[in-house]
Amino acid sequence: MIRIKRIYDSHREEDGVRILVDRLWPRGLTKEKAKVDLCLKEIAPSDKLRKWYAHDPQKWIEFKRKYFKELELKKELVNLIANREKDGYITLLYGAKEEKFNNAVALREYIEMKRKEVSR
Repeated sequence: MIRIKRIYDSHREEDGVRILVDRLWPRGLTKEKAKVDLCLKEIAPSDKLRKWYAHDPQKWIEFKRKYFKELELKKELVNLIANREKDGYITLLYGAKEEKFNNAVALREYIEMKRKEVSR
């Protein structure tokens, strides 16, 4: 199961493998306090897409479309996350204040969509 959590929230054992999926390291947070098991900044949206989106909920659908297109070129990283899920819970970590419209939410949706396509 893939969970999503803001990196500034407290670490819990049930988080399982904690994967940071942001391009930038979160401000004011040490590596020790973040308790990140894996940092996959390469799977984050490109700088161009991130700056264009600027966490504007009105751009969410278009953001996801563009981000999914970028993810098609990052299949190895997507598979890395999907394969870690087989070992138990994983938590995708993000730094944005926006809980519903961020790249971790979109990434989980993309992974779940790809899983459904494979199971057909």
